[in-house]
Amino acid sequence: MNLRTKSWKTDRALALSLAALLAQTGLVKAEGEDIVNIINFIRGVEPRHKVDLVEPVAEQLKLGRKHGLPTTWLIQYDALLRPDIVDLLKREMGPNDEIGAWIEVVQPQVEAAGIKWRGRFPWDWHVNVGFTHGYSVEERKKLMDVYIAKFKEVFGKHPDSAGCWIIDAPTLNYLHDKYGVSTACNCKDQSGTDGYTLWGGYWNQAYYPSRLNAFMPAQTSEQQLNVPVFRMLGSDPVHQYDNGLGGSWQGVVTLEPVYRPGGGDAKWVDWFFDTNFNTPSLGFSYMQAGQENSFGWPDMSVGLIDQYAKLAALRDQKKIRVETLGASGKWFRDTYKSTPATSVVALEDSKGEPNRSIWYESKHYRVNLSWEGDQWRIRDMHVFNEDYAERYLDKHEPSAVATYDTLPVMDGFHWSRPGDLAGIRGVVKSSDGTQPLKTKGVPVVKEVGTESLVVTCDLAAGGAVEFRCDPTKFAIELSGETARSDWGLDMTWAKDKKIPLADVTKHAIGFKQEGFGYSLSFGASEVSRTGDENKIHIKESRDVVTFTFGSDSATSSN
Repeated sequence: MNLRTKSWKTDRALALSLAALLAQTGLVKAEGEDIVNIINFIRGVEPRHKVDLVEPVAEQLKLGRKHGLPTTWLIQYDALLRPDIVDLLKREMGPNDEIGAWIEVVQPQVEAAGIKWRGRFPWDWHVNVGFTHGYSVEERKKLMDVYIAKFKEVFGKHPDSAGCWIIDAPTLNYLHDKYGVSTACNCKDQSGTDGYTLWGGYWNQAYYPSRLNAFMPAQTSEQQLNVPVFRMLGSDPVHQYDNGLGGSWQGVVTLEPVYRPGGGDAKWVDWFFDTNFNTPSLGFSYMQAGQENSFGWPDMSVGLIDQYAKLAALRDQKKIRVETLGASGKWFRDTYKSTPATSVVALEDSKGEPNRSIWYESKHYRVNLSWEGDQWRIRDMHVFNEDYAERYLDKHEPSAVATYDTLPVMDGFHWSRPGDLAGIRGVVKSSDGTQPLKTKGVPVVKEVGTESLVVTCDLAAGGAVEFRCDPTKFAIELSGETARSDWGLDMTWAKDKKIPLADVTKHAIGFKQEGFGYSLSFGASEVSRTGDENKIHIKESRDVVTFTFGSDSATSSN
């Protein structure tokens, strides 16, 4: 059953009935756009294995025409050199399709720019060869000049949209300032996968980046690049985060049709669509469907055929908008002057287990609330600061790996060990020291205005706990006559993990990441070390603990 209020908004009585039903399920969903981009990007060579690179494009074109679904095609430089691919696109693209740039770097592009190719193959996925990060800033500009010239030669215009797994700020700034690229996309958060890490960024949806850091949301118009960056691949909001914990790299649990669990599993897709389209998302919900051609049609076909049919049905029911990346970028720029607050709410687990996950993000921070049964923790919290420059702003990456990050307050993946999970947890005093502040039942999640999310849950010992996510503040409050008054928060991490902790004062915690200092204020709540090397205690003040972000509290110093 669909539970979206917009379906009944013309009938007040039905709308009231729906609100009651939503509250029973733990969801109070306001109106908001539900947006899907189908992005298929195209390589011209695949050295890792033998695969037909034209067949997937041809079949994806057929699917788009069959269902009338607008599609974005992002094309790599070497594919621009292949008449079989270019002619197919020109002949078969739908009237509402978009052709844009996929800016991984390949041998003919490098050589056309007058640079020596250092790769093992004509396309080499190592960061220092296959991505712009491996080249000086001036070389990046030459690579983009060569790409745009070839693109215009083939398609008669400059691309409006550009994408890549990782995009550096100098390249994105240059594409916008010189060539008018207005919308971009990059990879989901991941750690070590394929040799690169993007961690702590806007979890989903889209953001305006800082001109100093293409991964970091900007806070001011002066530093903001007006190119919305959409996060790709559609991550499982419950299981993607901890996937691979304790190892050197993460696995993939996304909407990509070649993965199971994930987009190749019809049951998982149904759960993922329901989670994205029927739960509170504040400004809008977003997902990216599609698949790169280098996986080959046999591996993607079953999942992609299933997804296209389901998206078309939802589109026909007017529950979602399926549009190009460029169209979404224009809508975003017309709607938002700065990065909006958004959320991803999963109160059910695709595996049927009692796990829940709620993501909230604004231009100042992101936070993740995670439940395993009656045990909850703040699994992740990162501060956003536009002055935190990326590593590749003025230098290149000489190795096969790359890192993009923001400013961690809690990193439940990198600060954990299996069986010793980092987090910020509610605790109450007991004769044995402290006990976890357990909840019961399903949290109730509701949107307050367009920027705030409120999560309320009954406590097992009586009373209730409320988590309020506002753009510059995150507050935890206990209420009810039977609620405990002797509670607080314990921030812990695995004992052998070194975290970027700088100092602890009476009402704040200071950090230093890559030489960049920042602090987080807790207002009247008192902060203290407990004697344990891996624990900080935050005491409630009048039954509330407030985390304060924004320029006045999350300060920086280089």
